Amino acid sequence: MLRQLARLTIPVESAGERACAIAVYADAADRTFPAAERGFEGVACVDDAARALILLSDVWSATGVPRVREWALGLLDFLLYMQLDDGRFVNFVSDRSGQRNETGVTSLPGGGFWHARGVRALARAVVTFREDRARLGLERGLAHIRAARDVPADVRSIHVLMAIELARAGEFPELRAELETWCDEIAACRHGGVLFDNPDQSAPHLWGHQQEGVLAEAGAFLARDDLTAVARQSALAYLAPLIDAGFDEPTVQPYGVASAVYSMERLRALTNEPRFDELWRMARGWFDGRNSARRALYDRQEGRVYDGIDEGVMNVHSGAESNVVGAQALLDQVIRTAPLLAPLIETCFAPDVRERLGTMAAARSS
Repeated sequence: MLRQLARLTIPVESAGERACAIAVYADAADRTFPAAERGFEGVACVDDAARALILLSDVWSATGVPRVREWALGLLDFLLYMQLDDGRFVNFVSDRSGQRNETGVTSLPGGGFWHARGVRALARAVVTFREDRARLGLERGLAHIRAARDVPADVRSIHVLMAIELARAGEFPELRAELETWCDEIAACRHGGVLFDNPDQSAPHLWGHQQEGVLAEAGAFLARDDLTAVARQSALAYLAPLIDAGFDEPTVQPYGVASAVYSMERLRALTNEPRFDELWRMARGWFDGRNSARRALYDRQEGRVYDGIDEGVMNVHSGAESNVVGAQALLDQVIRTAPLLAPLIETCFAPDVRERLGTMAAARSS
């Protein structure tokens, strides 16, 4: 999966000489193409770069592979470029020169998901890499999050994870009170014991639905058993049947499965209940063929995760989100193999990206 992310890594010239992003989509031949589902969106985005930075910070923390750190910091340059002076994030660049798309419905400044992910990535850069240049952006981005009201629960869950990570690192202790409030907001957005993503839904959407894992994590951190109980009930009522059935839905994307894997992993670790361990293992099995297509979505030989399953047919495109979230769902495997595959990953970067990352490494060592 790191190999495919390396193939998709592109330079973004206006963001700085070392900046890079992840091309949002690629076909079966690894030809990249822009997102255009809701009008033209762009070639790369904050949503993907932010999640990739968090993934790479986890891999670097576990392995110490130098290239992984430089790659993450190249993404940080891109994220800082995509943050406006007022602290809000624009999501997409229209081309590799770095022209920001400031008007698209999936890109306009301050959108819920990309702002939350961008700020969380800056927090991770502060905590893991001790990057002071990310701190100012974090402070400016946090101001918008703290002022926001009526935030959907799936977006609020990203805020909660960020606040927990900062608190554990001894950063921004003032967020603790807001963390409790945010968790109560998520817990209140449920029907029949099932956590919803927003109050207007008729049913939750699996894509990005991680509230069960987030509330379990927060319940342990805040010593609030009520949050863990809410998470447990929703996981068994909503996620368990989906996992038992192999996610046999009309359309299933890696992000939805990875979100379920995350929730099961957290509940498994925090409750020690065998049922959650079973569900975690079965959910991860989706990537290896426990799915309606009866095919592995994770191609280990090629080093890529495919983009999902539609009506029992595998989509053989392999874009940024699928590989980032797939790597997060199977992180233990990525960490185990990354040092061994480091030379192979290196060859997957385009020459201009290798040059940029090499320039960054040289500058930081001088």
